[in-house]
Amino acid sequence: MVATGPSRILVAVLIVVIVAVGGVGAYAVNHYLEPRPTAPIATAQIGSNVTVNYVGYFASGPQTGKVFDTSVYSVYQNNASYPKSLEFAFGHSGSPSAYHPLGVHVGPATAQYTVGNQTFSGVVTGFWRGIVGMATNQTRFVTIPVDLAYGPLDPACEATEPLSFPVPVLRYYTPANFTVSFPGTSPSGGTTFLDPNYGWTDLVFSSNASTVTVESLPSPGQTLHFAGWNATVTGVNATTITIVNDITPQNYGSVVGTFPSGRACGGGPSASHFLIAGVNVGAGTYTINWNTEVTGQSLLFRVTLVAIVTA
Repeated sequence: MVATGPSRILVAVLIVVIVAVGGVGAYAVNHYLEPRPTAPIATAQIGSNVTVNYVGYFASGPQTGKVFDTSVYSVYQNNASYPKSLEFAFGHSGSPSAYHPLGVHVGPATAQYTVGNQTFSGVVTGFWRGIVGMATNQTRFVTIPVDLAYGPLDPACEATEPLSFPVPVLRYYTPANFTVSFPGTSPSGGTTFLDPNYGWTDLVFSSNASTVTVESLPSPGQTLHFAGWNATVTGVNATTITIVNDITPQNYGSVVGTFPSGRACGGGPSASHFLIAGVNVGAGTYTINWNTEVTGQSLLFRVTLVAIVTA
């Protein structure tokens, strides 16, 4: 009798083949699903030299949220989204070439480091500590307390001034000092000119070989325009002019003034401007502060790591 189905031997062979092929397929699937080792992502470490873009904000004080520094030109341009601090304009150029990633040495540094044609400088402790562990193109917000930023205020860079003060009606100069104080003005008697400090009219009352006498001619109630704020002439008599600075407690942190000449303190560079640091109406005084505006403040930086530079 002729069998109509497959023989037992053929069935057995087919089963062996299917099992073998299935095993190979399972091995192949498992092989490709196994986790593969990947190269570790490079991050900034102590001793690294990196380039970063940054935006620096005040995190304390009356200017909290204001931008005091940046390496990004578009941030410099955009005052609507990035309102600037009072002293921002003193240290920033409008040239696009002045804005580029900052070369930073990550770690304590007392000197500059050069890799190729790039220079990497030390920065405040809180800044470089915030960069440790960052990868290229990563952005991080770094808050820096005062002691890891620019340190506390130097009291030698602060002074208390009276809100009301007297100015003599007659002032006396040597001919040489007159020329320095009022350049381009004739010292001849009868000459009138605009006072460069107060804005009122001055008169050369008398002049001889040794002394030039200048008489101030303000009007009571006259508004004077000092560097940064106004003042008012509240009284004039035969000998004295009384001036009151138009400064209120609301001016704290919102007014910047300039010195007639640079003023140094604490061994630092001479400052040409200062901030109103406080007003005491009861005492009739106000305080000026010519520490750099970041001194004594906690700071917030938005930092983007551009590159980790190796030799």
